[in-house]
Amino acid sequence: MKKWLQKGLMISVAVLTLGIIAPNHEIWNHLEEGKELRTYTPNGNNVASAVQLDQLSTDMQEETADEPQQLVQTMKTAAKEQAYIKFGTRIAPVISDDFEERIFPKMEEAIESTVARLDNDTMRSLSITEKPSGNYSEKIFHIKNSQTKKDVIRFHVRTENRLDDGYYYNFHYHTFEDQFAKHYDLGEIYWSKNTPPKWLS
Repeated sequence: MKKWLQKGLMISVAVLTLGIIAPNHEIWNHLEEGKELRTYTPNGNNVASAVQLDQLSTDMQEETADEPQQLVQTMKTAAKEQAYIKFGTRIAPVISDDFEERIFPKMEEAIESTVARLDNDTMRSLSITEKPSGNYSEKIFHIKNSQTKKDVIRFHVRTENRLDDGYYYNFHYHTFEDQFAKHYDLGEIYWSKNTPPKWLS
């Protein structure tokens, strides 16, 4: 057998098995010499391979255990992106510090606690809406079950005009657990006495 073909096969075996199964060089010697192969006898390499397989299985279990944390982290990242899209270029520079310090940490907690109460199938089906509402509408984003198309949690911001005080942004959320009836407060950010710009502007 040509050397380049032999090396190609060895590399293919190593790549396909992710290095778990090391090609036995005795095979090539016997093929070149036309001898019969010996029967299988365990050796140190086989034990090492078994240990590597056990480690791979443990790593996969850890990845599965990390799946909810990765999902929550993905949701948090998307939540922040959607919030800043809603704020637009006129509102974001004014309220971003207060949002980062006081509102977003509570938003993260709400996402974590809501996702933690869901079953695994629902958790894996979660998606986040990507179109915050403009004008003076409240919707920042919703997290929904993509299979049932039903919302799980809704994050909103309401613009409130308080006489003599001015305008405030009231951040809150609603959950499916009470049919979105209750407001769960995340906090407020003061704008000014002047009318704020429209969202997305």
